[in-house]
Amino acid sequence: MAKTYKQLMEEARQEIPEVSIDEVKNRMERGENWTLLDVREREEYREGHLDGAISLPRGFLEMRVEEAVADKSAPIIAYCAGGVRSLIAARTMKEMGYENVVSMSGGYTSWKNAGNKWVADRQFTQEQITRYARHFTLPEVGEQGQAKLLDGKVLCVGAGGLGSPVAFYLAAAGVGTIGLIDHDVVDMSNLQRQILHTNDRVGMPKVESAQKTLNALNPDVKIIPFNERLSSENVMRIIKDFDVVVNGCDNFPTRYLINDACVMAKKPLVDGSIFQFEGQATVFYPGRGPCYRCLFPEPPPPGAAPSCAEAGVLGVLPGLVGCVQALEAMKLILGAGKSLIGRMMHFETLSSEVRVLKLRRDPNCLVCSDNPKITELIDYEEFCGLRTAHAA
Repeated sequence: MAKTYKQLMEEARQEIPEVSIDEVKNRMERGENWTLLDVREREEYREGHLDGAISLPRGFLEMRVEEAVADKSAPIIAYCAGGVRSLIAARTMKEMGYENVVSMSGGYTSWKNAGNKWVADRQFTQEQITRYARHFTLPEVGEQGQAKLLDGKVLCVGAGGLGSPVAFYLAAAGVGTIGLIDHDVVDMSNLQRQILHTNDRVGMPKVESAQKTLNALNPDVKIIPFNERLSSENVMRIIKDFDVVVNGCDNFPTRYLINDACVMAKKPLVDGSIFQFEGQATVFYPGRGPCYRCLFPEPPPPGAAPSCAEAGVLGVLPGLVGCVQALEAMKLILGAGKSLIGRMMHFETLSSEVRVLKLRRDPNCLVCSDNPKITELIDYEEFCGLRTAHAA
């Protein structure tokens, strides 16, 4: 038999306890472990909500509530704008097996009008809401995570083979500030793998070419170019304002310099390297795992390791490794997932094998141990027989 709206509401009120805004406030002040569930639409939630409330619009409740609140015995306070939607939502949750759910009468409107504390999240533009819509639907990202990305600052060392996919995907994802350091110019031989650049930009500084591409992709993102060679004199100045550093250079002087600088500045370093058909990626995080010198204490002698220009590289390989680096940088900003700290992902593309290797911190490391022997930055060109740095 069909029921009227009035009948449905009467039944809901008989089944679901309602609590006043004063009772909710008292419970929060007492520090009781209640989960606040905001069942209004996302637009309403953005404009203001109770501090700590989880946003779960009524239309998605049945699909996502078990992800948002896995423990069905957990105490839950549901609220909406006026107390109607939350009452229906609470009844639905009770039917799904939730044992301790109540509805806040009067809703957010009464809460706010009473002068109680409320917070507002980042206000996204309509273009941002559309652009990052697929991120908003991910529970691990959502609007709070996208706000973190927009506030994030990542420095890409090199705008070449690895730096290209890293910067491209970070910009697409909405990482708000991306620094690019590279003193090289675009060469025709770069275009086989360095997707930031185009044929008509041969001879243009790479950071200028990269900035054009990234601004065209996402004008939301601020690009900071550094058209200079990384050295012991400028590295600390350059990295100081960034949250994460991503290394995309294939030469040892830069690799050791950026590692030592990140250890001393306590910055996470997302490292990647490529060779012919093989690639690898890892995260060096000071205080939480090994650094590059834990694996390789000193640079090799001149000529011991060929560069990409000497040995060659499959064009798609930097894209594969660079995408993993971009992913790791985003995970660090979001604080989501398990990063590659203390682990290295190794790709062998001809055999289609991917291995994850465990890395250990060297207690006697020259730079990251408790008693480091290297406490000042030095340039390693003489060690490696190189005078300039090149991106992969």
